[in-house]
Amino acid sequence: MADIMKRLHHAHDMVSAWLDQYYNAPYRSAVGREARSHRDIIMTTVFLESLGLPNPAHYYTLELMPLMIQDFHDWHRRMGMDHSPFDHIRCC
Repeated sequence: MADIMKRLHHAHDMVSAWLDQYYNAPYRSAVGREARSHRDIIMTTVFLESLGLPNPAHYYTLELMPLMIQDFHDWHRRMGMDHSPFDHIRCC
């Protein structure tokens, strides 16, 4: 009986994974682009003050800067900047 339950559970997992791929695959790239766009907006907001623009949320975004610095290189390359626009952040 336990063997049958294991087989049924395994079959259910396989069908569930197949259905997930079938329904989500066409939208995966669009969702990924949208997620990157949101990350870029947040990154710009965090580094707005460093770019020389006033940031009304500077008090709140200052805490995020150490967390976002790891992704800074990918962000400035995606924005079309070959090198870091800041003197105090050397990433490339």
